Amino acid sequence: MNNQRPILGLTMGDPAGIGPEICLRALGEPRVLEHCTPVLFGDVAVLGRVAKTANIPATKYRTAPVADFSALFHASEPVVVDCGALDAASIVPGQISAACGKAGYTYIEHAINAALAGKIDGVVTAPIHKESLSLSGVKFPGHTEIFTALTGTKRSCMMLYSDVLTVSMCTTHIGYHEVPGKLSVERVLNVIELTAQAMRQLRGREPLIGVCGLNPHAGEHGLFGNREEESFVEPAVKTAREHGIRVDGPLVPDAAFTTGQRKKFDAIVTLYHDQGHIPFKMLAFDTGVNITLGLPIIRTSVDHGTAFDIAWQGKAQATSLYAAIDVAAQLALGKSKGTAR
Repeated sequence: MNNQRPILGLTMGDPAGIGPEICLRALGEPRVLEHCTPVLFGDVAVLGRVAKTANIPATKYRTAPVADFSALFHASEPVVVDCGALDAASIVPGQISAACGKAGYTYIEHAINAALAGKIDGVVTAPIHKESLSLSGVKFPGHTEIFTALTGTKRSCMMLYSDVLTVSMCTTHIGYHEVPGKLSVERVLNVIELTAQAMRQLRGREPLIGVCGLNPHAGEHGLFGNREEESFVEPAVKTAREHGIRVDGPLVPDAAFTTGQRKKFDAIVTLYHDQGHIPFKMLAFDTGVNITLGLPIIRTSVDHGTAFDIAWQGKAQATSLYAAIDVAAQLALGKSKGTAR
């Protein structure tokens, strides 16, 4: 591998979404090529159709069949690994499809296998569509769960990273009524520890981590909820401090993301999906990066969805993908500090 410019695997995402378009743009983007050699796991025929439909300028890249990973070794220019996962002519842009859901999963599988085999330095994912994924029979609700399972990871979590706000989630793709049952001291502590570890690497110093409560007013000492703060958050925070982590909580959730509060912390641990996603996307939708912590491989992603409403129209912005590539390259090079941009 090139120690100065890592080889990063990109996955094309759901073919009916904006993934193919933003990946095509990334293959020819000077900012991307300066920091890494991109290897895209997708379908060459889909890329050709998207380039023509969306009027994207021609991009130079080599192609390699998915069965021949030897082409990835010492790659010095963009490569598209042709997975042959579906018939490009059958795709209807912006439409939910089992075939596209399965194809998106296939790209991820191949990229994970290449990373585990040491053939690429990390994986950067374009968005998949969860309903298409489900229709295809894939049992996982999203990328985080796929990467955790296929890498055999014991503990992991989702982190959304940006210059203005960083949040980690103790639970992700489950219904609200399921959240309390998925919380435990061990789970909250794991996410605190994973977040602190990641922020040390990204910031180059000992971070300060905040942890949200679950209920309004962080439970108000049992007035709201079933004392989840006392049962799960407070013991986890106490143990994390004993382990040398700088951490504060439980924070009152509706005040934790105000300007004065959020700027105190390097990252904030949240207890469920939207508790972290809503403030993050309000502040960093175009530049945010999704990172799966705890994996044996590097995995970053865009922080947005498939945008079916503008798919294949040449309108998609690739800034979040570029940021995800920047962070993956930074992690692959083992830099001790930096930002997502």
